[in-house]
Amino acid sequence: MTVNRERPVTVDREQQVLDRIDRARRRRPKVLEERITMSHGAGGKATQTLIEAVFLDAFRNPQLEQLEDAARLNVGGTRLALTTDSYVVSPLFFPGGSIGDLAVNGTVNDLSVSGAIPLYLSAGFILEEGFPVADLVRVTADMREAAAAAGVRIVTGDTKVVQRGKADGCYINTAGVGLITHDAAELGVANARPTDAIIVSGPIGDHGITIMLARGELDIEADVQSDTAPLNGLVASLLAATDGVRALRDATRGGVATILNEIAKSAGVGVLANEDDIPVRTEVRGACELLGIDPMYVACEGRLVAVVAAEAADKALAAMRAHPLGEQAAIIGHVTPEPPGLVQMKTGFGGTRIVDLLVGDPLPRIC
Repeated sequence: MTVNRERPVTVDREQQVLDRIDRARRRRPKVLEERITMSHGAGGKATQTLIEAVFLDAFRNPQLEQLEDAARLNVGGTRLALTTDSYVVSPLFFPGGSIGDLAVNGTVNDLSVSGAIPLYLSAGFILEEGFPVADLVRVTADMREAAAAAGVRIVTGDTKVVQRGKADGCYINTAGVGLITHDAAELGVANARPTDAIIVSGPIGDHGITIMLARGELDIEADVQSDTAPLNGLVASLLAATDGVRALRDATRGGVATILNEIAKSAGVGVLANEDDIPVRTEVRGACELLGIDPMYVACEGRLVAVVAAEAADKALAAMRAHPLGEQAAIIGHVTPEPPGLVQMKTGFGGTRIVDLLVGDPLPRIC
């Protein structure tokens, strides 16, 4: 006797939701807004759409299409990495750092996670009329110290001054060049494969929460400071320990959640993270709960996410924990074959939830 068993209605509804998300993601990106909004610079869905629908469409080439943190170039047989970034953080000075060391470390880190040895940086300053010279001296001193700590040189730059009210004191644009000597020339999130381990190098969310609290707009006190730091030493130790590293990303705008979504989308795989395994400082978690923010979406400036082949995961984790910036590294999840393009989180209550890209960012102007 054959018994027909229908699938539970809840399973059918879940599949319908997943199918709708998949169809939406396959549509050609299009900016629907007529004017740029703050969400376009927040690192979430709006930023991704802007990049793909405007900039990638206009400048399309093999290097840019990789959408990695730095372009990998071959010049006369020498492999180089090139990156650029702009820094508009508010306030300019905050516990654990300033816009100066942030600009240096951020550029160094973009080169490092591309598998390059950072060498040279440029620095362009946009200064507002009336900006205190003493503050500019302080910013440049922080940049000098950060460059020395990272082993790079600031070798060229530019200065522009705009009228009062046309900027916010000081903006910094940087570019960086690094030398690729390791076999990690093909590092990229598109390389992720099912069973790969996903490792984060330390507690997440420190920088974003520090910036929010430093603004003094909220009556919240927490003993937390920015994690801004150069990651080139940590990356070098990791790559020297194993050849099983498939991808590296530093978790800045949009936090770890955005990186996990980039992995899932680029590689056409699923990602399953375990909430209980994600390192978050008690102070940061408490502040996030009060603000109604998920730490997974909060920016870091001295943390990286690594995708590592399953058989190399233990060796990679040990190498990271042996470095001062990776002492609290943890495996937070794995790459799965299904559902492609989606990130799921196993919660502390035993269920799962989808971790999607945010449209905007609850913490603007954090880098």
